[in-house]
Amino acid sequence: MGVIHIDHSGDPRVDDFRDLSTADRRPDRPGGRGLVIAEGAVVVSRLLASRYPVRALLGVQRRFAELAGDLAGRNVPQYVASAETMAEVVGFHLNRGILAVADRPAPLTVPEVTGGTGPVAVLEGVGDHENLGALFRNAAALGVGGVLLGPGCSDPLYRRSVRVSMGHVLRVPFGHLTDWPGGLDDLRARGFAVAAFTPRPGSIPLRELREHAPGRVALLFGAEGPGLTETALAAADHAVRIPMPAGVDSLNIATAAAIAFYELARDG
Repeated sequence: MGVIHIDHSGDPRVDDFRDLSTADRRPDRPGGRGLVIAEGAVVVSRLLASRYPVRALLGVQRRFAELAGDLAGRNVPQYVASAETMAEVVGFHLNRGILAVADRPAPLTVPEVTGGTGPVAVLEGVGDHENLGALFRNAAALGVGGVLLGPGCSDPLYRRSVRVSMGHVLRVPFGHLTDWPGGLDDLRARGFAVAAFTPRPGSIPLRELREHAPGRVALLFGAEGPGLTETALAAADHAVRIPMPAGVDSLNIATAAAIAFYELARDG
């Protein structure tokens, strides 16, 4: 283990990193292996500090030097290569200069995701990887205790989501609500009020939410564009809107979530 110099791109020891632009290691694509991939020193540092079992790192010497403190005492292969060799392995030039791959640990249960403090976010149909990554980054910044994924959501551990989240998807607890929308009843049993975000008339303004739900809140968001399904809206305790000027009826989901997270953090 430790530092291993890679002199040619065909070395089988770096196969975990190979051709990421095609297979991309997504479990739902041919050739995908479901590995967690971190890009850049900041995200790799967060991976090393997470519960995800790191398999190996690949990067240029300068980036390994930046991570010396994080790697101290770690018994994990550190493959050092030139930028050119690294690009041949990965399939594209990586400006960030370092990658790490990890296995997926056992999924967290709903009690584990909701066992902390603060609100939780519940998502339905959020299939855009970048929106999902941005939402996790906002959740980490604004004190959200966890994220629960309902039907139609993309994989938070897909490479693009991990990158956009700046590695915070590796820190914010998340799990799946496999019973939909019945799983919302489980949240209510755990002391949460379920607040569904929708621009429809009759919904309460966000700043009035605490008047209706003074305790812990599960914030329910749908996909950008179609929003929440009627089934999800009917299963919520409250319909909530972010007031906007006439002619504007929607926000990017990560932006809308950030506003909601901030408002609850401000009132908390």
